[in-house]
Amino acid sequence: MVEECALPPVGCPSDEPRFRRIQSRLPEVWRSLTEDPQRERTVVVLPSMSLDASELARLGGSVHYEERLLFFLTLLSFPRTRLVYLSSCPIPDEVVSYYLQFLPGVPFSHARARLRMLSVMDRSDRPLSWKILERPAFLERLRRSVVNAPASHMEVYRCTSLERELAVALDLPILGADPGHLDRGTKSGSRKTFAEAGVRHADGFADLHDEQDIAQAVVHLARRNPRLRRVILKLNEGFAGAGNAVLSLGTVKIQETTGQAEAVRRVLEALHRRLRVPGGGDPGQYLQTFRRQGGVVEAYLEGRRREAPTVQLYLTPLGEVLLDSTHDQIMGGPEQMNYLGCRFPARREVRDELHQAGLTLGRHLAGLGVIGPLSIDFLAVPGRGGHWNLHALEINLRRGGTSHSMQALRFLTGGSYHPAEGVFCLATGETRYYIAADSVAPPSARGLAPQDLIDVSTDAGLHYNSSTHRGVVFHMMGSLSQYGRVGATCIGATPADAQALFELTRRTLDEESRSTRWIG
Repeated sequence: MVEECALPPVGCPSDEPRFRRIQSRLPEVWRSLTEDPQRERTVVVLPSMSLDASELARLGGSVHYEERLLFFLTLLSFPRTRLVYLSSCPIPDEVVSYYLQFLPGVPFSHARARLRMLSVMDRSDRPLSWKILERPAFLERLRRSVVNAPASHMEVYRCTSLERELAVALDLPILGADPGHLDRGTKSGSRKTFAEAGVRHADGFADLHDEQDIAQAVVHLARRNPRLRRVILKLNEGFAGAGNAVLSLGTVKIQETTGQAEAVRRVLEALHRRLRVPGGGDPGQYLQTFRRQGGVVEAYLEGRRREAPTVQLYLTPLGEVLLDSTHDQIMGGPEQMNYLGCRFPARREVRDELHQAGLTLGRHLAGLGVIGPLSIDFLAVPGRGGHWNLHALEINLRRGGTSHSMQALRFLTGGSYHPAEGVFCLATGETRYYIAADSVAPPSARGLAPQDLIDVSTDAGLHYNSSTHRGVVFHMMGSLSQYGRVGATCIGATPADAQALFELTRRTLDEESRSTRWIG
């Protein structure tokens, strides 16, 4: 894992006691922000994708995922807030302006004067935090950009030892989980937490390290569940379903063997020949990554209909557990395991159970001292009488794929999530819904620059309207030209309205990318 690598020498060695002292300021930071949002502060936004190096390389253009936290620019609507946004490569001015124009009640020039965009000018797939730590001059410029008011703090994608090192260097607390709790966000740590909290999850084994461990776990699962048809392997650090692989047991014939050793041998052979890896990858390379990361093996939950709801929480520095949102994840790929996007909110039939399971796990984690944003993914399989059975899958101690869309909606509208009804309400009482995805552009749209995207969406009437609180907000705009990838949150007055906007967005990008009539 990335966070296990030696840090570059920056004259500020890791100091866990000092980090704990810095983090001890968070309760007061939280109180001051909730009691008086207008208080003076500097917010450093560090969108570093601090993940396993092989996972970053698989993303392609991982530096553009750093743009997903640009919704934090809406904090500049508070006139005494300064914001420092860090990135691997420069974010185009038109993208920055795109977000700043959403600010209510604050002149553009006033907000722009309180924003500093700092880039390390490094497009490599290493985490941004690493890049900063190996650049003493950049780190010093960053220090001088921070006004250490009592409410100043850092917002991060994920808090690893790299982010901890930066917090110590800047003397700024992080509103996020301590790196010491990161294991709770791995696949193995998630299973441990589910068991401790008494939340239902798939039968399986955790803390596996090599093919021998995997094979023995598969044999045990098959023998205590004779009807088991498939098993799923999950990398501890995999995300968005990219670290999952499936093994069919039909050809292994474990039940026909009498000895444990022979059954294990058959599974080992099948792993190298029949393991279905995401994107048609090589089983040998997948198993090599498994040896490095570790992981779990679970019974594959079968069902003609399988949904993937998720609940988002915020654990405050005061020990409170706040329900943030629920979503239905949109899944794709051969086994329907790859995350493509989400719908807000989750289907009505599972919301109450999602809330309850989320609160149970949130309270358990808060009791362990975990703070910050997190999400918990589930699999829902239809049961009897229209009931859906929920099975917990994993805990994400980071800002997941659903986080930026909900936070953007909250900042843009001034509304809030109402857990009792499971919906998002504006101050007027009206409800809002959305569909969001990190890739809404067809192949034909590759080559469009951010300004082109803005022109197309404006010409087509897709642009988010702050008067009606309806429309499309784009993210990862810098990725479109080279990688053909751009994200969007399509906000509507009803679920059908959000769906129509989503479909119109994809259709418009396809049609208008073949034209130039929208150029003014």
